[in-house]
Amino acid sequence: MVNLYRPAPHIERLPADKIDATYRRLRLQVFLGIFIGYAGYYLVRKNFSLAIPYFTEQGFSKGELGLVLSAVSIAYGISKFVMGIVSDRCNPRYFLATGLILSGVLNILFGTVPFLTSSIAIMFVLMFINGWFQGMGWPPSGRTMVHWFSISERGTKMSIWNVAHNVGGGITGPLVGLGILLFATWKSIFFFPGIIAVLIGIYVIMTLRDTPQSVGLPPIEEYKNEYPDDKDKVQDREKELTAKEILFKYVLNNKFLWFIALANVFVYFVRYGVVDWAPTYLTEAKGFSHDNSRWSYFLYEYAGIPGTLLCGWMSDRLFKGRRAPAGILFMVGVLLAVIVYWVNPPGNPLIDNIALISIGFLIYGPVMLIGLHALDLAPKKAAGTAAGLTGLFGYLIGATFANAVMGYTVDLFGWDGGFIMLIAACLLSIFFLALTWNTGKVKH
Repeated sequence: MVNLYRPAPHIERLPADKIDATYRRLRLQVFLGIFIGYAGYYLVRKNFSLAIPYFTEQGFSKGELGLVLSAVSIAYGISKFVMGIVSDRCNPRYFLATGLILSGVLNILFGTVPFLTSSIAIMFVLMFINGWFQGMGWPPSGRTMVHWFSISERGTKMSIWNVAHNVGGGITGPLVGLGILLFATWKSIFFFPGIIAVLIGIYVIMTLRDTPQSVGLPPIEEYKNEYPDDKDKVQDREKELTAKEILFKYVLNNKFLWFIALANVFVYFVRYGVVDWAPTYLTEAKGFSHDNSRWSYFLYEYAGIPGTLLCGWMSDRLFKGRRAPAGILFMVGVLLAVIVYWVNPPGNPLIDNIALISIGFLIYGPVMLIGLHALDLAPKKAAGTAAGLTGLFGYLIGATFANAVMGYTVDLFGWDGGFIMLIAACLLSIFFLALTWNTGKVKH
């Protein structure tokens, strides 16, 4: 069995004349590993939302299907925190790949075994397990980022890595369409991306590496000659921390981590309240076909790529490392776009798509910044746990409510009720981000 825990033996330092070339090569290699690997997670995370229109045709209600959809978010939120603690003491090379391969296998089974889609209870359990495997993706990626990239470059590098969300999530729509064409069944929504996810998991094992020290390189601070301001942190930056130290010394007693965790609740409510229900909302309320709604889903995700890069650049350059101002600016834009998406009458698909693309362009910046802010606020040996705390709140509360509560709200009060909730979430996210206005500056 592969040992997920990081190796204990000391690795001899490479000769000085080989360090720079090796560092450059491996930094690109590990970046591609976590980028492509995390994009792979999105191929098998939210397939169920694309299948909702087909399940409703089989007699399931939106409330029931929203409950199943929430299982992924509930499990993911808990898993991202729990597995974040575990990942801080594990080799990300195998940890990241294991979660992806298991999630891919589960989706293959879900799409090929009819019994697994025969009832709400069975689907809930399977989606819960899938959500747990999904929680093994972000923490090892975040930990890899802080070990291989210095603080001064992390904002830009993190924003580039973060578009893996959009690459994976966006390509799912066209990929599903291709799967249905190739296999002539809508259940390929699950098993076709699942097969690809397993292959990507194998790629992660081939490319990803643990810390620089594990391959004979110096720590990133030494290589970049960039050290934290705190002398104690300079001395202890490579010291492995116990789970107790990580939790109670660096994470749970940090009020600003709690503020951004609460902001994440409402950012994620908007993110998933829009994207998970877009195929259903556009087909039911705006008259889109299934195929057109999938392409709108694709455009929403891919619009997030330039938006995320712009938001990361603004937080580093325009706001000098402060994450909250850029996040608030983008969430104000999300609020306006949500209102347009809601009030635009049926029969104007261009305006619907522009509004949806605008939301996608704007929402992923705050999503990225909150994760980055968590990394800024904690030592790198506690990075997975700090990010896991924000994920716990974002998914366990925000995304779960966006799935289950949104579905039942629409059943009871129509789409107007759902959009009122989205607007309230935008306002609350802005409030909690404002409480961290001057925190999280990058140290040079």
